[in-house]
Amino acid sequence: MASTTGSAGTLTRYVRKPRTRLASEIVKHFLLIVLLFAMLYPLLWMVAASFRPNSEIFRSLGLWSSNLTVSNYVNGWTGGGLQFSRYFLNSALISFLAVVGNIFACSLTAYAFARLEFPGRRIFFAMLLVTLLLPYHVTLVPQYILFNKLNLINSYVPLVLPRFLAVDAFFVFLMVQFIRALPRDLDDAARIDGCGHLGVFTRVIVPLALPAIGTTALFTFINTWNDFLGPMLYLSDSNLWTVPIGLNAFLDATGGQSSYGSLFAMALLSLAPLVGFFVAFQKVLIEGIATSGLK
Repeated sequence: MASTTGSAGTLTRYVRKPRTRLASEIVKHFLLIVLLFAMLYPLLWMVAASFRPNSEIFRSLGLWSSNLTVSNYVNGWTGGGLQFSRYFLNSALISFLAVVGNIFACSLTAYAFARLEFPGRRIFFAMLLVTLLLPYHVTLVPQYILFNKLNLINSYVPLVLPRFLAVDAFFVFLMVQFIRALPRDLDDAARIDGCGHLGVFTRVIVPLALPAIGTTALFTFINTWNDFLGPMLYLSDSNLWTVPIGLNAFLDATGGQSSYGSLFAMALLSLAPLVGFFVAFQKVLIEGIATSGLK
């Protein structure tokens, strides 16, 4: 009789545990969904606002409106004297050149610091890392004076040329750490096959460092595409404007009527290249995280 009672109690405990665990999982998932919705709500509201008339955007915090329109996209793309097709092309050109410049210059610089032995290597690398502590605004004025003396203002050169000079110390540091983790035996094997430093770099280091290169490309593209201060400072010709400056043109600085509907519509379209670039390099980023975990 006691044995039967004990077995029943044990069975009851086994039944209660899965129910308790199920209830705990439901609560956790519910809280995660609520948190996710709270994080995505500003973006969802901007999507809804982009389909509302300009006079109804700030009347409600809800996501639904009975008076939907696509005129914000039409007016934002072609209206008001703005040329967003040109702005997108300008931003794409600058971002592409910046990505190419950062990959080319930072990878070569990282290879030199990680694999070559030359006098003052540690000192120069330490000086490079110190530049990470300098805010961008500290070098902004002397850089502007330099490009002004060279008559390069109102052109893309000040926005692109520094990228080919390895000025982004963070990406150099990222690649140096990645290359240092690669076995030097691969370099020795390539030299036995007749490769010099350029051959080792292009045939051994670059293929193995693709995760670091992909990370550099992704963040360079995002930072360049979203950059507002640089283009605002160097580009005064409206035909050379980038997307962030074009978005700023929708706001009336005099306190008049601003076209928020067109602003939200074009802001959503400006996110498309960022999302597409991230999706394209997502596999490379995951491989980089996995490789870092194995190390």
